Amino acid sequence: MTADKPSPVVPKLRFSEFRDASAWEQTALGTLLDRPPEYGANAAAVPFSEDLPAYIRITDIDDDGRFVPAPRVSVDIKPGDDQFLQPGDIVFARTGASVGKSYRHRGAGGRLVYAGFLIRVRPNPDRLSSQFLAAYLSTWAYWDWVRLTSARSGQPGINGTEYASMPLPLPPAGRDLAEQQKIASFFGSLEDLIADKGRKLEALRQHKQGLMQQLFPQPDETAPRLRFPEFQDAPDWKTARCRDIAKVLTGYGFPNKFQGNKKGQYPFYKVSDISQTIEKEKRHISEANNYIDSDVLDKIRGKPVPAGTIIFAKIGEAIRSNRRAVTTKPAVIDNNTAGIKAMKAKNSDEFLFYLWSKVSLIDHAGGVVPAVSKLALENVPLCYPIDPAEQQCIADCLSSVDDLISAQARNLVALQTHRRGLLQQLFPSLDGQ
Repeated sequence: MTADKPSPVVPKLRFSEFRDASAWEQTALGTLLDRPPEYGANAAAVPFSEDLPAYIRITDIDDDGRFVPAPRVSVDIKPGDDQFLQPGDIVFARTGASVGKSYRHRGAGGRLVYAGFLIRVRPNPDRLSSQFLAAYLSTWAYWDWVRLTSARSGQPGINGTEYASMPLPLPPAGRDLAEQQKIASFFGSLEDLIADKGRKLEALRQHKQGLMQQLFPQPDETAPRLRFPEFQDAPDWKTARCRDIAKVLTGYGFPNKFQGNKKGQYPFYKVSDISQTIEKEKRHISEANNYIDSDVLDKIRGKPVPAGTIIFAKIGEAIRSNRRAVTTKPAVIDNNTAGIKAMKAKNSDEFLFYLWSKVSLIDHAGGVVPAVSKLALENVPLCYPIDPAEQQCIADCLSSVDDLISAQARNLVALQTHRRGLLQQLFPSLDGQ
């Protein structure tokens, strides 16, 4: 490729039909728009109503640039047509920790009025592909610009004038924006594939939730609505206390000098380790950020929890999330964490994991800072089938679905990682490196 500038701006990866094209140029975003950047409505959200316009706020946009309201809200104003987003419009978060986050409106979310902490830009279709711009907004180069521009005293922010001045690397004009459109179409197809994988993952999660509703009795009932054929005539499930079928195990606090070890005999699990495991769609926990040696445990007369222990947060807001994981090896847990271990003669560890996942610990917590005591844990009522074989059938069924969920989640993460890698290569860095 021949450069037409001493310091050309050229992507590392280029589609074959553009390999001999001119170098890219840096262009201010504002010169590529139909109109200057615009601020949204200065009005509070109200509960969603079919009689009022739907509203999009910073909090309704996720880190992947999707509109994910939770819940959907409205705005109690009579907006003009120009206050609604049009397909192809892009809104930017202009302040706070979310500054730089963006959303490209495709129309799928319906007619949306955008809020005042968002700034709208409308690309001129003769100069800039909206989808091309949306792809660039996921690159490291863009986020480096956001960090630099928003680094002010006090609340970070980027105003409309600054967004208009943002340098955008752009393929040479001409040929009906062919290179822009090629990149936009490629990433559009990739995003559609990612979205499809995401929908399949969510469908699997919903399928599991449905199975859980059927395979476990409803509140105040002692028999599930769905039972495996070999257990159709089995007795109703038994109601007992947690202490009757499992041991409650508590953790330890360690001085900071004992933490930060990357090697040791026992993994030392904290609430953060459990959260990281669940976020990866795993139920088994095997790695930790800290490790403890046996001599450290000896000093405090501590004992590791055995493999197969279900561990979870017992204090703070984390108990509301009901996040639990099963240890795969003997481990130590910290004093914000507790564990339960099935009595092997009576119950299956795997079944107990699913049974315990239905327990809302916040219902058994007390104190200003919510916490659940060992005694409260021991007294949690549980309903379970007496026959260990039925327990194992339920565990096997649900774990097979969990395995599918985990595999689908890994595929989705791999695809998202692939997309991020391609973004860095198909868009040049602004310093030309």
